[in-house]
Amino acid sequence: MASRNSTDVFIIGGGPAGLAAAITARQRGLRVMVADGAQPPIDKACGEGLLPDGLAALEGLGIQLPPAEAHAFRGIRFVTSLSSAEALFPSQEHGIAVRRTVLHRVMIERATQMGAELLWRTPVTGIASEGVYAGGTFVRARWIVGADGCNSRVRRWARLEPCSRPRLRYAFRRHYRMPPWTDYMEVYWGERCQGYATGVGANQVCVAVASNDPEMRLADSLDYLPRLAERLKGAALVSKERGSLTGNRRLKRVWRGNVALIGDASGTVDAITGEGLGLAFSQAVALAQCMESGNLASYQPAHRRLALRPLMMARLMLTLDGRPKLQRRTLQAFHERPQIFRRFLALHVGALPAQRLVWDGLSLGWRLLTAES
Repeated sequence: MASRNSTDVFIIGGGPAGLAAAITARQRGLRVMVADGAQPPIDKACGEGLLPDGLAALEGLGIQLPPAEAHAFRGIRFVTSLSSAEALFPSQEHGIAVRRTVLHRVMIERATQMGAELLWRTPVTGIASEGVYAGGTFVRARWIVGADGCNSRVRRWARLEPCSRPRLRYAFRRHYRMPPWTDYMEVYWGERCQGYATGVGANQVCVAVASNDPEMRLADSLDYLPRLAERLKGAALVSKERGSLTGNRRLKRVWRGNVALIGDASGTVDAITGEGLGLAFSQAVALAQCMESGNLASYQPAHRRLALRPLMMARLMLTLDGRPKLQRRTLQAFHERPQIFRRFLALHVGALPAQRLVWDGLSLGWRLLTAES
C-alpha cells in the first residue's frame, strides 16, 4: 500500500480508464493512488456494451461481471425503416452489456482488492515533475497518469492538447424497463441520427442516440427511427437522460516526461464503434508495461496501434451517416451477401488483422457498397 505522500503511479481520474490503469499497474507490483473529485459510482452517457475484444480485455483485468446484472449479446444487427441485416461474432464469441454504474462498482472492488489506494472526493489542482497536488497536499509520484476524460486538465497541464478540432457529434442515453427483445446489439440508421439498443439486464434496455444536431434529444430522434420507437412504445423510463459529445479525436502525443494519458483523455473514437471502453482497457495494459520497464516512449506507438482499427471502423461506419439511400443499399448487400457483414464484424472486433482488408476483398466490397450511384 502506498503512503499518503508518495507512490509509484498517481492516476488522476477514477472512471473505468483510471481504474483499469490502477489494476494493471498493481498487477505489475507498482504502488498506485487514484484520485477523483467525484463520489462513486460514476455514471456517463454511453451505449454500455462491451464487444468481444473489450470483454476479453476486461477479463484480463481479473474482472467477471455479475450475470444477474448484465446481458450477453452474440452479434450486431443493422436496422433501417425498411430492412435489417445481422451478423454473429466470430467463433461463437459474445459481447456483454452492463449498466455503467455496475461496471464502475465492480472495477472499484477489483482495484481495492489489488491494493490500489482510491481517493474519492479528492480534487487534483495541478501537477509537477515530482508529483501531484491533490486534496490540499503534494504527493510525490514517479509516474502521473491522466484519465480525466475528454476535457482533460492533465492533458492541458502536460501541454499535450490536440492541434485541430475534431468533428464531434451529440449523444444521449436513457434506460427503459422492459425485457430485451433480442440477443443482438442493434444499430438503427435514420436520416438524421443513429440509435443503439442493448439489453443491460433481465428487464432493462439501454437506448442511446447520436446525431450532428446539438438540439436533438432522444425523444426527438425517435421520429427518425420508427422501428426503434415502435419497440419502445409503452415502456417505462427508469433513468434520466444523460448526454455527452462523441467523435474521433487524435493527439499527436499521449505522453511527455513522466506523464501519460489514457482513455478519453488520450483521444476518442466515435461511440458508433462500441470500442471506447475496450480500447481504454487495452491502453491500460500497454501503459503498465511501459511503466514497469521505466520507459514511456514506447507507449506512443502502442497507443497509436491500438487506436488504428477502431478509428478506421468509425470512419467506415460513419460513411452511412445522413445518407439514407446508401444505408438501404448497404443493408440490402449485407442481407444478400451475409459473408460481407460477417467479415466486416470480424474485422471490427479484431478477429481479422487489418491487412486482410487487401487479401479477402472486404475493402473492395466496401468501396462498392459506398460508391455513389
